[in-house]
Amino acid sequence: MNPLSDRITSLPASATLAMAAKARELKTQGIDIIGLSLGEPDFNTPDYIKDAAIQAINDNYNSYSPVDGYVELKEAVITKFKRDNNLTYTPAQIVVSTGAKQSIANVAQVLLNPGDEVLLPAPYWVSYSAIATLCEATFKEIPSSIEDDFKITPAQLEAAISPKTKMVFFNSPNNPSGTIYTEAEYRALAEVLEKYPNIYILSDEIYEHINYGTKHFSFAAIPSMYDRTITVNGVAKAFAMTGWRIGYIGAPDWIAKACTKMQGQITSGTNCIAQQATITALNESPERIQFMVDEFKVRRDLILDLLNDIDGFKTNIPDGAFYVFPNVSAFFGKTLRGKTINNATDFSLYLLEEAHVATVTGEAFGNSNCIRISYAASQDTIKEALKRIKEAVTA
Repeated sequence: MNPLSDRITSLPASATLAMAAKARELKTQGIDIIGLSLGEPDFNTPDYIKDAAIQAINDNYNSYSPVDGYVELKEAVITKFKRDNNLTYTPAQIVVSTGAKQSIANVAQVLLNPGDEVLLPAPYWVSYSAIATLCEATFKEIPSSIEDDFKITPAQLEAAISPKTKMVFFNSPNNPSGTIYTEAEYRALAEVLEKYPNIYILSDEIYEHINYGTKHFSFAAIPSMYDRTITVNGVAKAFAMTGWRIGYIGAPDWIAKACTKMQGQITSGTNCIAQQATITALNESPERIQFMVDEFKVRRDLILDLLNDIDGFKTNIPDGAFYVFPNVSAFFGKTLRGKTINNATDFSLYLLEEAHVATVTGEAFGNSNCIRISYAASQDTIKEALKRIKEAVTA
């Protein structure tokens, strides 16, 4: 008899991490695998941020940090929210956590009861549904398609709401699609939510700075939504600081207080050195990381050109993040090199085994017709990966 809890046995493994593990396994066998499955910038953390961390070490920051974050970091977060998002928060409304994933998990844990429902506009980040499941809540997908630029409509949102609906998760720029909701589109969705005052909104804005012309707009900047929205952000993606593990929220103070209580019993305060480095990252102008965004845009255009040169891939033009989410349903039912492709998972595994390129099935993100390809890799790596993919699907 398996003594593990129902909680863990019912929890799916992260599809992105599972694909990365399978790719590493093949690499250990001597196979040259190109990894385009993980959402991790290939840049180094900028020197001015590293210098701040070194200074913190030399200044002997080595003690437990406050559960909800250093006051100085909270002030930097407040300054950032005001400067970049036109959002006004007090220190009591800010909680710093060990990555934005913990921030999201904290919020879900303090707001969701068993049987509550979470609405997930699809495609959505793989951990959203798993976090809801951990809270013994249910989740309902609101589908979208590549033809709609992977955006849901107000009518779809209203139709999905039920008496059990407690939260809706928005993510713009979106992982996995790169879609960005405009201010007008968010305001139209807010008009629906204004009718349902007991629904809370989690706005995941971790890719905020990685956008290519569409101005970022925070959902909490809509006055009627401010007291019901939890804004989640962090430094992993835009600052190339994935391993530093710093995320944060701006939220109604009663939610922030509850998140601090929850975190106090799980991890307590996050890494003291990483917090000090993050103060510098947030206080400096976003212009200092623009060079990475500019390079991501070049890579986006490159990978779209190469994908559009392969029959069977259908793409849109993502406005942000560093992913493309092509529709690959044209390959379903076909046999390639003796392997029958029935779905996106089959296709993603085929690319790994035959092209030696790691991607992620769209089924993990709530869309069974697509795969996610990360272009957080060098231009030469992208060219070689797409060359291999083209050969594998046209053989």
